[in-house]
Amino acid sequence: MHDTGTVTQSAPAPDQEEQRTAQHADQPVGQSTDQSAEQHSRHARRFGLPIATCLVMGNIIGGGIFLLPASVAPFGTISLVAFGVLTAGAIALALVFGRLAQRDPRTGGPYVYARAAFGDFAGFLAAWSYWATAWVSNAALAVAAVGYLDVLIPVNDHKWTACLAALVLQLLPALANFAGTRYVGAVQVVATVLKFLPLLLVAFGGLFFFDSANLGPFRATGDSPAGAISASAAILLFSYLGVESAAVSAGEVRDPRRNVGRATILGTLGAALVYLLGTVAVFGTVAHDKLVNSTAPFSDAVNVMFGGSWGGTAVALAAVVSILGALNGWTLLSAQTPYAAARDGLFPAAFGKKKRGVPTVGVLVTVVLASLLTVYNYTAGSSGVFESLVLITTFTATVPYLLATAAQVYFLVSGQGERVDRARLVRDGILAGIACGFSMWLVAGSGYAAVYQGVLFLFAGVLVYAWMAARKERTATH
Repeated sequence: MHDTGTVTQSAPAPDQEEQRTAQHADQPVGQSTDQSAEQHSRHARRFGLPIATCLVMGNIIGGGIFLLPASVAPFGTISLVAFGVLTAGAIALALVFGRLAQRDPRTGGPYVYARAAFGDFAGFLAAWSYWATAWVSNAALAVAAVGYLDVLIPVNDHKWTACLAALVLQLLPALANFAGTRYVGAVQVVATVLKFLPLLLVAFGGLFFFDSANLGPFRATGDSPAGAISASAAILLFSYLGVESAAVSAGEVRDPRRNVGRATILGTLGAALVYLLGTVAVFGTVAHDKLVNSTAPFSDAVNVMFGGSWGGTAVALAAVVSILGALNGWTLLSAQTPYAAARDGLFPAAFGKKKRGVPTVGVLVTVVLASLLTVYNYTAGSSGVFESLVLITTFTATVPYLLATAAQVYFLVSGQGERVDRARLVRDGILAGIACGFSMWLVAGSGYAAVYQGVLFLFAGVLVYAWMAARKERTATH
């Protein structure tokens, strides 16, 4: 097959023909004409480059950035070195996703690439892991947002008030998704603009108030330089989860072969710029001894820059908007991978249906599961179990990354010349190697307990795969 870079492997001829047809029509595999017409209704709209870039940036930058400078301050300014290393790894991963999307621009991202390279089982593991990561992370984001919301509206006085607030914060982005991709994109653009205004104010405005005396020591711990970088990197490692956002929604992006890669790179670079400049500005405006104990470092930075105590309110509002934007994007992504897997018979068929361009069943199931986990968090009386689940997702998120980068390595060294741009072989090989190393570092940084429990969760998925594969085989033979 000499279609520029389109990848399939060991797939029946009808599937190959369906893939070629779908790609030439610029729509996901298996999508009917009626569904395609519905997707292009007034409620559905494909994402252009700006909205796809906002999707990537919005999903990378959730609420964590507002605590990030205080989280790494105890290690000293050497944490900025770790930031630089991680940024290079994230950009390499973004470039790999861009190349993979150019080769196979279908909805599903890592699932599509893993299945094309290694078959149904690897594809299912990528879809299962990514789906679990999305809905558990949504619950975590909503719970985190309640803490910021409490600054604006007192909701933490009673656990049921806080629980209700967390549920509402999950429901609002879900409603935008049910309304259609047109509204998902609009919400994402508005949320990205609103949350970036205060972040950019600190990131760039803080440089005018920068005082090197506030930086504190280069190494604030007794660790060796390598140890200090690794320790701070363990906290920063997951700051870049979300680089795959445009690739996962490739079927909803206009001209995906061209725009997915661009949106991935622009979104990752934009997030990296805000992360790095924001952290440097806070380091230089807030005294180190105060920063290490700060619960609102950006608020403290704004207060230093302009005086008064209004910074806390402004940052809390920005944080709520930021998390709502992240929930909006992650809710869509949580449904996209199961959608792609369902079209191939590896997830229940209901996940493979769309309305207004959105896999509504996937969105509904995600909201229900995340809501149940949220309620459990507030009723269990202990955050230990919930925090363990969140840690597991930091491991499960890396499984699709590893499978996707391994797929790129496979495509590059398998000797199938029609699938590889030989002129870029060395460059793509180096990028794939860096991205694989970055993904392995993510796994290592999640900790022994998270890896152990995450593997058990993956094994539970094996049983689901066995059931779905058996149903698929039985359907094919009858």
